[in-house]
Amino acid sequence: MVASTIPPLSNYQITLAYDGRAFLGWQRHGNKPTVQFALEQAVTEAFALRVPVQGSGRTDRGTHAHGQVASLQLPAGTQPELIKEKLNQILPAEVRIVDVSCASSDFHACDSAIAKHYRYLIWNDRELPAEHDGRVWHVKEPLDVQAMSDACSVFIGELDFASFATKTNFKQKSTRRTVTEAVLSYELPMITFDICADGFLYKMVRNIVRALVKVGEGRYTREDLVRIFEAKDRQAAPGTAPASGLYLERVFYSPDEFADTVAQRAPR
Repeated sequence: MVASTIPPLSNYQITLAYDGRAFLGWQRHGNKPTVQFALEQAVTEAFALRVPVQGSGRTDRGTHAHGQVASLQLPAGTQPELIKEKLNQILPAEVRIVDVSCASSDFHACDSAIAKHYRYLIWNDRELPAEHDGRVWHVKEPLDVQAMSDACSVFIGELDFASFATKTNFKQKSTRRTVTEAVLSYELPMITFDICADGFLYKMVRNIVRALVKVGEGRYTREDLVRIFEAKDRQAAPGTAPASGLYLERVFYSPDEFADTVAQRAPR
């Protein structure tokens, strides 16, 4: 039962991980199984309180997270460890609270974010182990991973990503984004693509990955990617990689922390 009298509330920051196979994405859609809905239901059950949960951004159906961030109001003075314990007892097994901390009153999971790190996983082999089903993009034919790696630098810098943004039903103020890291690493058959930016357009990472795989297939060159950028037209680029391989790894709120993290992963 939800309390009729709301106690004094404080702002909290929650970091959570989830397996996207179990949900229709992050964003609440009525009573359908979404991560936001599951978290809000757990909060109501744990604290007899109905409050909105704000996410750092929407992840699509089938997309996973290791470091999604949410902000919400909970009874003032509640210990972060207690919040973590109570929510993890209620949430479905596919969602885990990783960390909880007190936040300033003006902290907002989305509006306060300055950068994000996404990771995309490709399994490049004829056979796919059962444990990776729905957790990677299974590409059966051999890819030229060196060509893919060499092409990644095309995406670094302050650029107009209009050709790599699937249009939504809301208008973007700008299609320019600053990518500070785009790197491909591999220990075959697993291929890992990491990208960090000050923001991402709708399906931008998945569209970039699809273009990189085209390079790996020998159907695109680095120069083709440059021409796609110059077109500033979604129709000039290939389709979209599956959601199954995409992970929201981390959301950054401190410029120094973001800079240090990118520097640590930079090639030496």
